[in-house]
Amino acid sequence: MKKIIATERAPKAIGPYSQGILAAGALYISGQLPADPVSGALGEGIAQQTARALDNLGAILEAAGMGYANVVKTTVLLADMGDFAAMNEVYARYFTSGPASGLPARACYQVARLPKDALIEIEAIAVADKA
Repeated sequence: MKKIIATERAPKAIGPYSQGILAAGALYISGQLPADPVSGALGEGIAQQTARALDNLGAILEAAGMGYANVVKTTVLLADMGDFAAMNEVYARYFTSGPASGLPARACYQVARLPKDALIEIEAIAVADKA
């Protein structure tokens, strides 16, 4: 059985998909753009956009009763791999290597173009039983 996870604290889906799906204790979070959930505006530069995308991801985690420590895998899509270091600096503030959380597995790709011409999009998988 699956449960749709949705929150007003993250941007609404811009297509036929859900913000998140909870199934068998795993939460699958759709790619989060760096859009403000109210205005739809994108932040300036990769640092602001990374923080906004991760804040949106966090809102969906919270709606499912989870947090960043529950994340076991992320996929980061960048418009420019030259932004990797700046993205990584912000990303490291959200995912720490403390004993209870550990760091999630991650893949990072440069893509030709992202929706709304965003600089970044981040998707994640989280599990309910991760401490």
